[in-house]
Amino acid sequence: MQGSVSGRHASPHRGSSVEFAEYRKYVPGDDLRRLDWRAFGRTDRYYVKEFEADTNLRCCVVLDTSGSMAYASKNQMSKIDYGRRIAASLAYLAAQQGDAVGLACVANKLVQNIPPRRSAAHLKVMLDTLEQTQPKGETQLPAILDELAETIRQRALIVVISDFFVEPALLKNSFEHLRFRKHDVAAFHLLDTQELEFSFQRPVRFNDMEGGTHLFVEPSEIADRYHRALQTYLIDMQRIVLESSVDYHRVTTSEAYEHPLMRFLVRRTQSRGVR
Repeated sequence: MQGSVSGRHASPHRGSSVEFAEYRKYVPGDDLRRLDWRAFGRTDRYYVKEFEADTNLRCCVVLDTSGSMAYASKNQMSKIDYGRRIAASLAYLAAQQGDAVGLACVANKLVQNIPPRRSAAHLKVMLDTLEQTQPKGETQLPAILDELAETIRQRALIVVISDFFVEPALLKNSFEHLRFRKHDVAAFHLLDTQELEFSFQRPVRFNDMEGGTHLFVEPSEIADRYHRALQTYLIDMQRIVLESSVDYHRVTTSEAYEHPLMRFLVRRTQSRGVR
C-alpha cells in the first residue's frame, strides 16, 4: 500500500517515519543524516536506521452481477446475496480504517462504477448500490477486468467476487493485466453446493440463467462427465491464480460468509509479516 494519508498498513517503501524497522550497514551514497551515531559509539561502525511508514489503502470491490449469480439450491443463499455480504463487509472494514473503497458491479458491461473514496456518506452509497443491484445479463468478466486495469490509475487492492463462469485461460490474461498494472488482486470464487455435488436424483430441466436456453436430462447419465469437467475447470482455476499471483479463495455458499472473510483477512495479515 502507498499514499499520502495516514493509515494502518505497512508501506512497501523504506523511509523516515516513527516506526523503526532495522539497522543496516552504511554504504557510500547513503544519506548521512540517517546515520545512527549511538550505534557508532558502541560498535565503532557506521549503521543506517531504516523505518516503515504507515500509508493508506485503496480498495476496489468488483462484484459479478451476471445472471448465473442468481442461482441458489434449496435452503441456501443465492450467490449474489452471498457476494453482497462479502462486498459490504470489506467496504465497511476499509471505511472504518479510513481507507478509500470503491465498487464495480459487472455483467455484460460495467453496470455500476463507484470510484474509491473515504467517507461515511460514500459507504452509504455503496451499501445502497449493493442492495439494489440485481443479477442479469451474460458474463463478460475478463473484458471488464481488462477495462478496470486501464482505468484504475493508482495502485489498489482489487477484490473480485464471482462464480467465474468463464474460460480460465481468459481469466489468466485479465489477472495478469491487473498484476502488470501493479494492482494487488484477490478473488472469492463462489460455488453452490449443488454445483459441486450434482446430487440430482430424477430427470431435471436445466435452464441457462444467462442465455435463456434449457436442457432436459437424466442426471445419472451425465454425472460422471459433469464431475470430470468440473475437476478440470477447478484445477485450471487453481493453476492460473497461482501463476498470476492472485489471492484466491474458493467458497461454498452453504458456509457462513464470515468464515471465508476471516480466512482472507488472516492470510493477508500473515503475508504482511513475511519480508
